Amino acid sequence: MEWHAGVYITNHKPIANNRVIKILVPNHCPNSNQQMKSRVFLYISLAVDLAIAVSKFAGAAITGSSSMISEGIHSVIDATSQLLLLWGIKTSSRAADAERPFGYGREFYFWSFIVSLVIFIIGGCISFYEGLMRFNRPEFEGNQNWNYGILGIAFLFTIVSLTSALKAFNKQRSHTSFWKAITESKDPSTFIVMLGDVGDLIGLIVAFLGVYLGRLFHNPYYDGIASMIIGLIMIVISAILVRESKSLLMGETTSRRTLRKIVKLTEADEAVIKVKKQFSTYLAPEEVLLQLNAVFKADLNTGQITDAIERITKTIQAKFPRIKQIFIEPVRE
Repeated sequence: MEWHAGVYITNHKPIANNRVIKILVPNHCPNSNQQMKSRVFLYISLAVDLAIAVSKFAGAAITGSSSMISEGIHSVIDATSQLLLLWGIKTSSRAADAERPFGYGREFYFWSFIVSLVIFIIGGCISFYEGLMRFNRPEFEGNQNWNYGILGIAFLFTIVSLTSALKAFNKQRSHTSFWKAITESKDPSTFIVMLGDVGDLIGLIVAFLGVYLGRLFHNPYYDGIASMIIGLIMIVISAILVRESKSLLMGETTSRRTLRKIVKLTEADEAVIKVKKQFSTYLAPEEVLLQLNAVFKADLNTGQITDAIERITKTIQAKFPRIKQIFIEPVRE
């Protein structure tokens, strides 16, 4: 075995008598996240969530509202989520090395999964538990008008965060339907923040109703019920995020349409008879690993196959820059 023109060659003889020669083209761009899109919306969401959390806990301390405590917990959970996502982006951007020859791109998917599974479920359970505890101390404390003011401010700030996240999400999804874009997205940060903000808005409305109805009917149990509903909302959002993040962590293929175009480009090369199989998986939002099993003409020698693979690789990466790692294996027809 020797290294030649960026290709590992295991045999220098022509492909004949059904011999199989494997040629691998390694990645020349190991840093998987250098081309990842702007994360400004994450910083906006982080700042908003921290400000809202402080105001909600201040209101809860003044009024004793359990739904406000739940909303404060919700905002802390959201802020923690942004921090973990930013940490995942940072760690996943490390260059490939001997320990991780395919890079660290999936670190981002790992931390997205942690955010989806642990953070939201814990927050949801705490909020639900706080609502249950409200039934053991069903009394009003302080001036409830504080709650209305804080909820109104939180609603406006959340709209700002949601608008920023939606702008990033819509830019990615283009003309794809909303739900399909979530299920097909390879960048979990956008839909985690967006769905978290949607949950925030619903939770704020529920918290407002809990405080309002409790005062209207002089029944503090409405506040506890609102807290429990907020907890359930967080758990439902977590279930959606866990499903999508788990799928990305396990590895998702690129679209069938893209694979068909890749096969067509490969078979257009004069040295290729046909592509028998193709495999692909996302290692990060902007990095795809591709393997092709291709049948080359039998009269080609190794040098000619090497040249063909290099041509095919350049053609594919020019058309699909996300495909950073390409493995092409000549096989028998």
